[in-house]
Amino acid sequence: MLKILDTYIIKKYLTTFLFALFLFIPIGIMVDVAERIDKFKENEIPLKEIVDYYFDFMWYFGNLLFPILLFLSIIWFTSKLASNTEIISVLSSGVSFTRFLRPYLISASLIAIVSFFIGMFVVPNASKGFNEFNYKYLNKKSQIRNTSRVFKQISKNEFVYVSSYNPTRKRAMDFTLEYFDNEKLKFKIMAQSIRWIKSDSVFRLLNFKKRIIDEDEEILIKKKSIDTIFNFNIEDLSPLKYEAETLTLFDLNEFIDSEIKSGSKLINQHLLVRHKRYSLPMSVFVLTLISVSVSSVRRRGGMGINLAIGILMGFSFIFFDKILVVLVNKSNFSAAVAAWSPIIFFGGLGYFLMRHAKR
Repeated sequence: MLKILDTYIIKKYLTTFLFALFLFIPIGIMVDVAERIDKFKENEIPLKEIVDYYFDFMWYFGNLLFPILLFLSIIWFTSKLASNTEIISVLSSGVSFTRFLRPYLISASLIAIVSFFIGMFVVPNASKGFNEFNYKYLNKKSQIRNTSRVFKQISKNEFVYVSSYNPTRKRAMDFTLEYFDNEKLKFKIMAQSIRWIKSDSVFRLLNFKKRIIDEDEEILIKKKSIDTIFNFNIEDLSPLKYEAETLTLFDLNEFIDSEIKSGSKLINQHLLVRHKRYSLPMSVFVLTLISVSVSSVRRRGGMGINLAIGILMGFSFIFFDKILVVLVNKSNFSAAVAAWSPIIFFGGLGYFLMRHAKR
């Protein structure tokens, strides 16, 4: 009986979730089309680019929405089981609530594994296309880089500062490079501007000055203009704010290590992206535990009450999560705490509800 029940619940879990996912993604696409169709016409965007955008949108939107859809789909079919007294019959036959949870946790494991690999290797590429299209056509005035007062550590001993950076022209103003050896300044390069010349693969510096400090004497070199090379790319001065979202697992780790060494202002946001890649699959187990505990109890109001409670808890989870994301983006709030505290808090809530449901 139990194997039949396990198979039945696993099948219901997966099919209900997939049905909800494939139902709401087209709805999301239609809503987005209705909202942006005027901008599509205004910018005369080629049809192929729009199709590619919505292919990326499908993955991006699905990854964003799937936890709440999973939560509601479990509440829906489990409430139906409870309203038909099927759960009462199973528990009355001597099956423990923990044993009853087993097929739910097996299904949650499958979803978590799939979501982990999709989040690490598929969604980043979709996020890149989604964001590039968005900022190219739909939000042209949005600032996608930090272009003023940029400070970067480009190696163990070298530090770069520019007052402003123009990514379109590959040009930065008030360029300064300082080289230290054993915490002592060895030389300093200054220029009114620095620009990457792609045709010659060199940096062109205007009003160039180089101050070399050699023990007790200083040497000053001045030139009107000079072409040279450095061990950094001009784009490294100010990477895209959403850069971390577009990188797969191994590239993301390398990028974050590089940003930590360079003293990036956006490191907290990048760390949050990485933590989210791991915490999102874990949320599947937490939401499964809460939704089963809430919906397995037969209430006088029927499925409507269970759905209302589920929606309230689901949106509380999302609200709590978004508040913490804003704190990370606007302050030095810990990215690890922001990513994992909703999992821990609602995991504890799920355990409490499970204990209550057992009774």
